[in-house]
Amino acid sequence: MRKGLQIAAALIVGIGCVMAWQFYAAIYHENISEDAASYLIIPKGSSYNQVVDSLERNNVLINTKSFHTVATLMKYGDTNIKSGKYPIEKGWNNRVLIGLLRAGRQLPVKVTFNNHRTIQETLGSIAQYIEPDSADLVNHIMEQQSLANYGYSSSNILSLFIPNTYELYYNYTAEQLLSRMKAEHDKFWSAKDRRQKAASLSMTESEVYTLASIVEKESQAAKERPIIAGLYLNRLKRGIALQADPTVVYAVGDFTIRRVLNKHLAVDSPYNTYKNAGLPPGPIYLPSIESIDAVLNPAQHDYLFMCAKPGYNSEHAFAKTVAQHNANANRYRRWLTSEGIR
Repeated sequence: MRKGLQIAAALIVGIGCVMAWQFYAAIYHENISEDAASYLIIPKGSSYNQVVDSLERNNVLINTKSFHTVATLMKYGDTNIKSGKYPIEKGWNNRVLIGLLRAGRQLPVKVTFNNHRTIQETLGSIAQYIEPDSADLVNHIMEQQSLANYGYSSSNILSLFIPNTYELYYNYTAEQLLSRMKAEHDKFWSAKDRRQKAASLSMTESEVYTLASIVEKESQAAKERPIIAGLYLNRLKRGIALQADPTVVYAVGDFTIRRVLNKHLAVDSPYNTYKNAGLPPGPIYLPSIESIDAVLNPAQHDYLFMCAKPGYNSEHAFAKTVAQHNANANRYRRWLTSEGIR
């Protein structure tokens, strides 16, 4: 009898040790597969089972059963699933992985946007990195109440977006993106006396941005941009139409145009600065920071006219008088004809 009790006690202790070891192993032993993806995306509204399915599809777990065990112990389930993009590192155990997911400690995503003509193109590039698709972003940001809340119109909302590289999070909503861009916009304009410089030009931030977008499209040569900015500012001060070819191309909507012709100049559009004085309603391109700063720090001169120089170097000939400009323009037209550019 005594021997039987001793054997039973030994079995109980043994079973207890095995169970304790299993719990310990489930919690602290490595459970990330060698073939695991480097990150896990959890969409908004996911259930616990969907999270586990995603972990399995991405070959993250060595042992799914042990993950379930620790998830139960750590009370990780449907009520506390947090969407986002999460890092996955080899060597992690279930406790570390579940702690990360439960706390919502996401992996920031680096988003760079530049070289876009429209707000739709810009939002489309951003949508590649965050959960809302481009249609959701466009619909929310172009909605009249959103525009009114931030003090923009559908024509100039692009000027809220300062081209740069930003660390965002996968589960940003459209409103969170808009709020973040507003904060980055304000930070940008508060730096380097930019807001004060815009005021000294009697221009709003959006107007500076719009002019910078024209400067950006006029020349690929960075050294020319302060000169071009100064030229357009001279024309604005004197009430002379900008007559900027890039605005005509934007108005026509054919971005393959290499030579602006009279038929293009005749297009009826508020963006045609040959037919309308002053700035267009909004930017025609996402300008670089360098072009924005060129407008804020323009070269001081008396130029009123510019024309591309013959050749493919994208540089310009500047002029103070109509006669000088006509001579430059005729020289350029002859070169275009000789190159067969129509």
